[in-house]
Amino acid sequence: MNWLPTSASTFAPEVDFVLWLVTIISVVSCILIGFLLIYFVIKYKKKSDNDQTPAITHDSFLETLWTVIPTILCIVIFIYGYVYYDRYTTVPQNAYEINVTAKKWIWTFDYPNGKKTLGELYVPANKPIRLVMTSEDVLHSFFVPAFRVKQDVIGNRYTFINFTATKEGEFKVYCTEYCGSSHSNMLAKVHVLPELEYLKWESGESAKTSKIASDMPLDQIGKQLYSDKGCVACHSIDGAAGVGPSWKGLYNAKRIFTDGTSAAADENYLKESILYPGEKMVEGYGPVMPSYKGLLDDAEITALIEYIKTLK
Repeated sequence: MNWLPTSASTFAPEVDFVLWLVTIISVVSCILIGFLLIYFVIKYKKKSDNDQTPAITHDSFLETLWTVIPTILCIVIFIYGYVYYDRYTTVPQNAYEINVTAKKWIWTFDYPNGKKTLGELYVPANKPIRLVMTSEDVLHSFFVPAFRVKQDVIGNRYTFINFTATKEGEFKVYCTEYCGSSHSNMLAKVHVLPELEYLKWESGESAKTSKIASDMPLDQIGKQLYSDKGCVACHSIDGAAGVGPSWKGLYNAKRIFTDGTSAAADENYLKESILYPGEKMVEGYGPVMPSYKGLLDDAEITALIEYIKTLK
């Protein structure tokens, strides 16, 4: 099944089974109808000008057959679909609950112990997970292909996803409901960790999951964070206009604010803009950037600033 994403949850094989069932029924039906169509065209082809079309009224057996068989197939598909949907919507016992917030164009995750992450969801393997999701603005949709789970995320109400990850590793999250100009950049990752590694991360981020703990140069870490933390959705690095100012040539550039004041985009200004984006609004841009306070630590902010310095 190379044409399908990796199967990495208890629910995925059930979805794949229904998909294969519908595909096989559709292919067999298509081949059968095509064969019969060609057969009848050849069999009843007019052979001479004197040939007369037979007077055919109806055939009760055939009419019953092509009514009963598709009905049975539809009922079978419905039963499998209903049973699997019921499992999908039933909250597992002792599920680990994580709150998910969507906002143009980022995902944030809040854990029971107060920890918060941006663009990266951490879960233990082989443990039931329940995501409680809401949107702060427009309609979004949370989709993890490897888990075969997808659910719209709506403002002013909660929606839910239940899953149990069966494979360790990193899996992509997509927004599958068009939500604006940077919709395609609204990405995230699910990190599925062994239970002990997850407990270690939960109590204090482990070296395995920390980018800052790696041997990469700070600007390269910042480049990676630029994509992982959702900065790419609003800030270009090539000078192109976007929802937010481009990062190209930003460092030490003069910024003119809506209140008429100005300042150079040095390290302190950049850090303040990341933590408190509404304090100094640059002319021509709206107050759409969320605060990253509590979502990025000092080391990650430093890495982002070092990356911005390289974009000349």
